[in-house]
Amino acid sequence: MRIPGSTVALFASAAALAVALGGCKPPPQGADGKPQYPVHFDTPSARPHTTTRALFSRGDSGTGVRELQARLRQVQWLNDGPTGEYDDLTEQAVSGFQGKRGLPRTGRVDNVTWQRLLAMTHRPGRWELYLMGGQPAAAPDPRCLTGRVLCVSKTSRTLRWMIDGRTLTTVSVRFGSQYTPTREGVFSIYWKSRHHVSTLYDSPMPYAMFFSGGQAIHYSYDFAAHGYAGGSHGCVNVRDEGAIASLFAQVRNGDRVVVYR
Repeated sequence: MRIPGSTVALFASAAALAVALGGCKPPPQGADGKPQYPVHFDTPSARPHTTTRALFSRGDSGTGVRELQARLRQVQWLNDGPTGEYDDLTEQAVSGFQGKRGLPRTGRVDNVTWQRLLAMTHRPGRWELYLMGGQPAAAPDPRCLTGRVLCVSKTSRTLRWMIDGRTLTTVSVRFGSQYTPTREGVFSIYWKSRHHVSTLYDSPMPYAMFFSGGQAIHYSYDFAAHGYAGGSHGCVNVRDEGAIASLFAQVRNGDRVVVYR
């Protein structure tokens, strides 16, 4: 049967319009150069949805990642941190958690993984989120705003090294326990001892800067390893060895120490 020319032209116009709107290839042509029908156009709505959007994945950072890490610690899939950085250890922990529960081991946190983790954990408190430090510092006490001062906040558990009101360094610190509290007030550094060892507790106190009797600001191996899970015998512990080494080199005898809440 002969197809009228007007019908062929109509088919061609429809095909061209479909190509323009759908972004697809033109329909195949027969030996006579005319389009062959029927034609299937692959539109986005016709494609299966095979991926799940990741809530968190490697390279992400921030408070959400910090909460994820704190919850992974609760179910003993992560021993380090929280750091707030989605690193290789976090990826491995997520993958292990997923595999244990029959989920695809992607190492990325999708909604299904997140909801499963939420159901198994409690909302982490402030010091679970900042177990290993990294918390923001409190505003400096007014007594810290002049001169050379080690400004120590018990509320935010931070130390600012300040000169004339300008903060040069901020580090996380740990204090004495309930029975050996760190004293509060205004003091001065009166002795520095690079390789000090406590004669009372027979424990190392590297980079010790004494400010009140036997209480000093110093590096703590225990703080570096266990974070806020422990406490000192009254000293101000620092867990960042590089930071305390730099402070030790800058601080002089006579520089003030302000310990406040």
